[in-house]
Amino acid sequence: MDNSFTYVPYPDTGYFSKLVTDYLGDNADIKTFYQYAPTTQGLEQAIKERQAFPVDRKTLIAALTNQYAGLTISTKTQDNIQALLSENTFTICTAHQPNLLTGYLYFIYKILHAIKLAEQLNELHPDKQFVPVYYMGSEDNDIEELGTFRFRGEKYVWDGNGQSGAVGRMDTKGLKPMLTDLFKLFGPPGKNCDDLQDMLTKAYLQHKTIGAATQYLVNELFGKYGLVIVDPDDASLKATFIPVMKDELLHQHSLPVLTEQIEKLGANYKIQAHPRAINLFYLADQLRERIEKKGNKWIVLNTEIEWTETEVLQELNEHPERFSPNVMLRGMYQETILPDVAFIGGGAEVAYWLQLKTLFQHYNVFYPSIHLRQSALWIDTLQTKQRSQLELSVGDIFKPEVDIVREYISKHAGTEWQTRQETTAIESIFSNLKEKATSIDPTLKASAEAALAKMKHQLDVLEKKMLRAEKKKMSVQLSRITKLKAAVFPNNSLQERVDNFSEYYLQYGPAFMDTTLAGIDALSPKFLVVEPK
Repeated sequence: MDNSFTYVPYPDTGYFSKLVTDYLGDNADIKTFYQYAPTTQGLEQAIKERQAFPVDRKTLIAALTNQYAGLTISTKTQDNIQALLSENTFTICTAHQPNLLTGYLYFIYKILHAIKLAEQLNELHPDKQFVPVYYMGSEDNDIEELGTFRFRGEKYVWDGNGQSGAVGRMDTKGLKPMLTDLFKLFGPPGKNCDDLQDMLTKAYLQHKTIGAATQYLVNELFGKYGLVIVDPDDASLKATFIPVMKDELLHQHSLPVLTEQIEKLGANYKIQAHPRAINLFYLADQLRERIEKKGNKWIVLNTEIEWTETEVLQELNEHPERFSPNVMLRGMYQETILPDVAFIGGGAEVAYWLQLKTLFQHYNVFYPSIHLRQSALWIDTLQTKQRSQLELSVGDIFKPEVDIVREYISKHAGTEWQTRQETTAIESIFSNLKEKATSIDPTLKASAEAALAKMKHQLDVLEKKMLRAEKKKMSVQLSRITKLKAAVFPNNSLQERVDNFSEYYLQYGPAFMDTTLAGIDALSPKFLVVEPK
């Protein structure tokens, strides 16, 4: 594929929070909330200091070997798994829930960013090795979110067939009718269509759980790049996190530590997530419920399960896989089992990770360099042609439509419809009149100001009428602007938050991933726009 890449600064897109743009801009208000800047220098420091925080590599590789049993593993992924035995190998991690068919495009972009950052670090540090990792959030129970995706504007929803609990453990039964309906819309016929249909059929109709299906699909899409997939819903991996979970159950130290940090961050920014007294769920088939302490008992909400202190510790030691960290502890669990130097997340993830540094310090767990995941926009041939005909730059299309229209009219119709010069002249005249009137009678000042305000209002009304007249003259061109914005930003949102990867795979095949990967510069974060040359 012959494509061009354009990079737009994130603040210029208008789609990212102040916290995120301040973080990327190294704003002084936010520096105390992270350890290592998302830069080459920050990563160098993280790599150096990560070595003081060892992980149980043998347990990790044993778990990965078991989880990959039955899958076809690329040589590159196999080599990366074995490389994790070396203390000189580090991971670049991104995390996401097992959304049905991967959910939205940003799922794909997250993983590609991790792959690209690992590649770039391998070039910068040939004496070390960096492995991209997808940490599957298989313990999430939000089926309303995870069971939803869109294809060519149509929304598909799977409710889990009445199942509850962790989505990763849900049985894939009942998905065949949805896939059958979806495949009817695939096309045009050809290799891309056949390959995608075969891939999705094998993933969701030949694997028992959503977690296993997602692992298969992600491995098929990204295995050639050496991506390693880890499912944290694993007894051996959870066992390494027992000390933190035990402290959480008995002493609830995380709540005061997090609360203090959140209060500081909240002075300038919106808080993304809030802690509880116990930030753990109890996990079983068809069950994922919060744990609370009531008096001398630990109870699982909405169940009859309860323990004494002795009983809850026995349950934790014998069945650590039944305890699931919530969003406040998940990151620490991740950093306990992986030799991470960098974590890649979306805007919301960056926000809540900035709440966590002091908690990591409290438990002496390594706090990685936090990176905003790559955002990307694919513009097809027709849209590129329309943009060129309208004489809009790539950056222009991110502007609100009303601004694009005003700028277009000003550029092509001159400024005859504007009343700024007249308003300035009238303000000057009225200023002189106000001085004269005030010198005669100070009480006339208010009358003069009211007259000026009325005149400015009338000019504003007239300007709007003239603008409407210009719009009418240029209705064809302005209609094209509206259509272009709607096509490139569906539902006035980013493409990556609406579309599913399948639409792009059908059109481009594996080249969709290859091209996006080629366009990512993981060490210079900007919004990536991909266009045909």
